[in-house]
Amino acid sequence: MKNIEALIEDGGDITIGSIGNIECAATAADSHNTLAMLVRREGETINALLKRLDRAIGRYYETDEPTDEINPP
Repeated sequence: MKNIEALIEDGGDITIGSIGNIECAATAADSHNTLAMLVRREGETINALLKRLDRAIGRYYETDEPTDEINPP
């Protein structure tokens, strides 16, 4: 999970847990931006959620566009 490692080494953080009425979500942020906010899918393992988070962070690094599954467009 190289993107998560790079984010943390650069002072960013990830969080896994409940957010409001969402039972389980994973978020990633650096000191200025939210990079990703993912909702855990039914039957999804924490490991699979972390892998999706890693990919979402990678997409942010490539496109500068965050992934947001929590806030509707």
